[in-house]
Amino acid sequence: MKKTIFLLAAFCLLLAGCGETTANDFDLERGVVTLNNGIEMPILGIGTFRLSNEQAENSVYWALRDGYRLIDTARIYGNEQGVGRGIQRAIDEGLVTREEIFVTTKMWTDDYDNGAEAIDRSLERLGLDYIDLMILHHSQPRNDVAAYQAMEQAVEDGKLRSIGLSNYYTPEDFDRLVNATTITPALMQNETHPYHQSTGMKDHLAQYGTVMESWFPLGGRGNTQTLFNDETISAIATAHGKTSAQVILRWHLQAGNIAIPGSSNEDHIQENFEIFDFELSEEEMAQMTALDKNERFAGY
Repeated sequence: MKKTIFLLAAFCLLLAGCGETTANDFDLERGVVTLNNGIEMPILGIGTFRLSNEQAENSVYWALRDGYRLIDTARIYGNEQGVGRGIQRAIDEGLVTREEIFVTTKMWTDDYDNGAEAIDRSLERLGLDYIDLMILHHSQPRNDVAAYQAMEQAVEDGKLRSIGLSNYYTPEDFDRLVNATTITPALMQNETHPYHQSTGMKDHLAQYGTVMESWFPLGGRGNTQTLFNDETISAIATAHGKTSAQVILRWHLQAGNIAIPGSSNEDHIQENFEIFDFELSEEEMAQMTALDKNERFAGY
């Protein structure tokens, strides 16, 4: 049944004329990418890591007001309720409809043995009838296949629209799970930024049509200034009359990475979205590519 659903999705893509492009072609004018299941996903969103429920509510509300349509949270963040309230505020004020918003959450490793229940609890906390994308938060070979299979069942039941993975850093680990399950992950969310560009994993994911999404797209708390003050990045920012943060986020999108910068600062949230009015040249993209040190800032 699940294979039939995804064959139908692929057929619909062909009818729509999408067969001429790859699943990971980023539409920078519309700000979306088509996932390998035929569903469109925004390529720039708001992250909510380390935000309280109150902060998450405000950040999500401000982001939706400013034009964002992708929201990222996780069970372990403890703020799904706040995210849900922020979404509802924006809907109640007529800023957006539920159908226009793409909501991502993640199943925590402690919940892998009870995946079906974990999905229902996230739905309850978010106050939603369905979740656009659910991700397994970390590789855990002991029971992550069972957790992923619970998400597959939730896709069939209409509770989840897309499913993916986070923090799988080797092709072998990714293939281990893929070979044991049915639905190919639509997305991989890993630490990705100019100093850790994830090129090896992206090359491996390409055969599956699995798109890369960047957590810590700006380096993460405590490391942003390292990237912002990089001479190459700051010079490109000066040339465009933009901030270093805006240049890094624009690089992500042109490099084919979905980016979800987190912030509780209203001005920074707006600034991070103002990256669709300029473009990095091929030379500037090459300069950014040359910054790769394969250096992660986080240890998880």
